[in-house]
Amino acid sequence: MFKKLGNYFLTGLFIALPLAVTVFLMLFLIRNIGAPVSEFALIPILEYFDKTVPTEGIRGIAVDFFSMIVVIIIIALLGLLSKFIVARMMLSLSEKAINKIPFVGLVYRTVKQIVDTFSKQNKAVFQKAVLVEFPRKGAYSIGFLTSDTVGEISTVSQEKLLNVFVPTTPNPTSGFLIIVEEKEVKILDMSVGDAMKLIISGGAVAPEWKKKQG
Repeated sequence: MFKKLGNYFLTGLFIALPLAVTVFLMLFLIRNIGAPVSEFALIPILEYFDKTVPTEGIRGIAVDFFSMIVVIIIIALLGLLSKFIVARMMLSLSEKAINKIPFVGLVYRTVKQIVDTFSKQNKAVFQKAVLVEFPRKGAYSIGFLTSDTVGEISTVSQEKLLNVFVPTTPNPTSGFLIIVEEKEVKILDMSVGDAMKLIISGGAVAPEWKKKQG
């Protein structure tokens, strides 16, 4: 009986987990995006017309949800406007102004560089999924080939080296840059996306693979 109960629990957990994660993500966005916008912008505007604007309970959450939607729409409009020359000039001037502000400019440039690196426009940063011996001999990790090693490092080593990014599990936004001899890197057939799923799931979601004939 206990075994069946355990199986039922696991089945229910797998069904409920995607929904729970979705709800958690929505509440996170509402609290961290919608609530601040409501407090500093939307609620003062609404209270100007009606003093009975709800700020707590389900209605308060609805106001924060509406604020989050407004922010998402504004961000989408910025993306749309970026296609036009005048808007690009305005964005460029804004960036220059921000870059001149002490400390704020440094933070902005750093974040922008990270975003640009992992944006869709630069998705080719991860060229192929690979297998490397890391962090020691006999222990293997999945990594992503980013480029050939050039410059001083390649010259000093006098070997054909490759730059490989090895992400951490389950958060692949952090990881290690390792420089490995080409002969030590095993190229995998799986796509970068499938390899990322495998890493995020901690090995639970393995992509299907059929051995090549011949």
